[in-house]
Amino acid sequence: MTAIQPINVPQPVKLTIEQFELLDQSGAFDRYAKTELIEGAIYAMRGQFRPHAFAKNELAFRLRLALQKIGSDLLPITEVTVGMPPVSAPEPDISLTSEPKGEGYVPLETVKLAVEVTDSTAAFDLGQKAQLYAKHRIPEYWVVEIPAGMIHQFWSPSPEGFRESRSVAIGERIESATIAGLGVETDGLV
Repeated sequence: MTAIQPINVPQPVKLTIEQFELLDQSGAFDRYAKTELIEGAIYAMRGQFRPHAFAKNELAFRLRLALQKIGSDLLPITEVTVGMPPVSAPEPDISLTSEPKGEGYVPLETVKLAVEVTDSTAAFDLGQKAQLYAKHRIPEYWVVEIPAGMIHQFWSPSPEGFRESRSVAIGERIESATIAGLGVETDGLV
């Protein structure tokens, strides 16, 4: 029998995806624009302003056209939660997935590229989110950093983080490092 050990130092309580979902369904997060579960912690995200929304929607549109052009079965979907059991459920701005339809969260193994667009959360997206996506083996991750006019591209995930990266100025063409033939022009995103 396992004895209960006293807690000598305060410990954070991590929520599971199932607990997060129950709280969400109960209306616990209704007063927030949106929430995400990252490594067991709930994060309230601020509402989106037009520069963010425009860049996200325009990039998703361009990705869809580029995917069609190369005959890929991947589709871009926006702001849909990706299940990363047991304690993470992020909501990338854009996910390229082979399973855009169905019930529940987008299955982790179907996501081939995750994109975050940021006008104010670059440190979080380039830090904690990048680590999360690498840990869960998302093959490629882009951060569209509007204020800096850059797209940061990461690939070769490992539990310690992404092993390879490069940055492309918004206005230049970006080529996927992991999806053969996928490239998009980025002029006019901001």
